[in-house]
Amino acid sequence: MKISFSPEDEAFREEAARWLADNLTGEFDKLRFRGGPGDEHSFIDERRAWEKRLAAGGWVGVGWAKEDGGRGATISRQVIFAEEYARAGGPGRLGHIGEGLAGPTIAAFGTAEQKARYLPPILRGEALWCQGYSEPAAGSDLAAVATRARLGNDGQWRISGQKVWTSLAHLADWCFVLARTDPASSGHHGLGFFLVAMDQPGVTVRPIEQITGSSEFNEVFFDEAVAADLLGQPGEGWKIAMALLGFERGVSTLGQQMQFRGELDEIIRVAKDNGAAQDPDIRSRIAEAQMGLTVMRYNALRMLGGDAEETRAALVYKLHWASWHRNLGKLAMDVLGEAAELCDTAPYGLTRLQSLFLFTRADTLYGGSNQIQRNLIAERGLGMPKEPKGR
Repeated sequence: MKISFSPEDEAFREEAARWLADNLTGEFDKLRFRGGPGDEHSFIDERRAWEKRLAAGGWVGVGWAKEDGGRGATISRQVIFAEEYARAGGPGRLGHIGEGLAGPTIAAFGTAEQKARYLPPILRGEALWCQGYSEPAAGSDLAAVATRARLGNDGQWRISGQKVWTSLAHLADWCFVLARTDPASSGHHGLGFFLVAMDQPGVTVRPIEQITGSSEFNEVFFDEAVAADLLGQPGEGWKIAMALLGFERGVSTLGQQMQFRGELDEIIRVAKDNGAAQDPDIRSRIAEAQMGLTVMRYNALRMLGGDAEETRAALVYKLHWASWHRNLGKLAMDVLGEAAELCDTAPYGLTRLQSLFLFTRADTLYGGSNQIQRNLIAERGLGMPKEPKGR
């Protein structure tokens, strides 16, 4: 896909860049380039306030339809905002799961009453969401979900089970939960897509401390927790869950790449400052990283194109960026040299590049491991048959 920018688009770019420059000041100045992967625990209160500042400026729901309260921005303008936000050093979004996943899914599958209840708080920067998909025995194989939903005599659905690796569950107001409505079902059949309030009896959140020393991931236990709403009908959970994953691979990928661009720029800066850039091997690896990032951008643009190449582009995207980002973390450590092994402060004062290296160890695992991604490419992209079980 070739995205070209009209004079009106460039005016929009100037508007976005100017607003970000004017607002990432004062109390928000310290948030620049903070709160990303491996740094999610930083400045929580300030980033909550930032969500509301974005909302007040009309920068939440930029790509949502106008009838849902958004700006109705074109793909090109959504790309522009994602790039300008990252270029300005906008902090990691606490509301991104609500804006990028829950909101579009509710808009696509919700009733008028559900849209009226759930969409406005997201657009105001008030309601934070988390994603209840992965389970101890249902990670890459999401169809193995075992969390149960039971319909009581009072007409309410009650959720019981465990979710894991749930980002920002300790901060979230709501969770969308994939649960089994038919206890006799298996695989992608008999699932429901539920909207569950986190602040209620029967919901327990336990943080998972990571190798970075932070704990933005959590275990979430549901013990007869009451679901506020069922999105769609019982049995439609898989269809809705897959549609949501389609939203996940949208314009936000361009913003992710701008974050990667910032990380690579920091590595280049350090390499110049400490002399590592004089090493031919380091220079070659920096060039390789630059080429990989360029390929990533064009692949993401193909994903947004809506043409025949879109599906295959989406299949390879996660495998590509996860492997690339893991290698970038290794490059960061080699550029730092001996300094990579030292913390700035006790007990665990990691630098940006140290956190980058440690966090990228997980990139090739979460969201579908590299091995799973290769299977998906073979089966869905190349049409190869599944390997028989037991081999």
